[in-house]
Amino acid sequence: MNERMLTFIHSFDSEKPAYLAALERYARETNVPIIRPQMQSLLRLLVTWGRPMKILEVGTAIGFSALLMSEYAPKGCHITTIEKYEKRIPIAKENFEKAQKSDCITLLEGDAAEVLASLKEDGTFDLIFMDAAKGQYINFLPDIRRLLSPKGLLVSDNILQDGELIESKYAVIRRNRTIHNRMRAYLYELTHCEELETTILPIADGVTLSAKRDAQVVNKIGDEEEWTIK
Repeated sequence: MNERMLTFIHSFDSEKPAYLAALERYARETNVPIIRPQMQSLLRLLVTWGRPMKILEVGTAIGFSALLMSEYAPKGCHITTIEKYEKRIPIAKENFEKAQKSDCITLLEGDAAEVLASLKEDGTFDLIFMDAAKGQYINFLPDIRRLLSPKGLLVSDNILQDGELIESKYAVIRRNRTIHNRMRAYLYELTHCEELETTILPIADGVTLSAKRDAQVVNKIGDEEEWTIK
């Protein structure tokens, strides 16, 4: 979508709380990656509509998206967010305290793969937001599926890699090929997993929305015979 159209669309955005606007400016000035305006709008809608009571975020950074979700989540909602980058952890915690959100946001420190594996809350998170190291999404997925509630929603951000994902891996610079291969594998797994129904949206840097199918639907899909057209 061209910049003129994006500017027009964003002109209708409602104002975010002043502290979030200030945090967004800080992120731009210090080159900290946070979710883009289109992703912010989508996340606000999903949280408002879905009314999740338990949210899991993989990738805290400085806490912007966790704070954004907390503004639109229902009363009593608790957000668990995971971050391993030591320099950003104290900044995120300070931002949660300044916004008086420390009681409803818990930051778990450490490598996401290890933290996810240690969580015992099987099937209890109503919304899971993936926004961490893109090359690790495929490795996180087994635990993510385990932790997602039967009626939950998995939101994965930045899945198109600024458009590189449509290119052959040989057209991608060598240092990005591992991420390229793993993200393609992640998208394939999401869209071919019998347990999940997934759609890919070409907004911001690409996002997937995945919901668990009903067990009866999964069984039906697994029992279907192959059809051929003669």
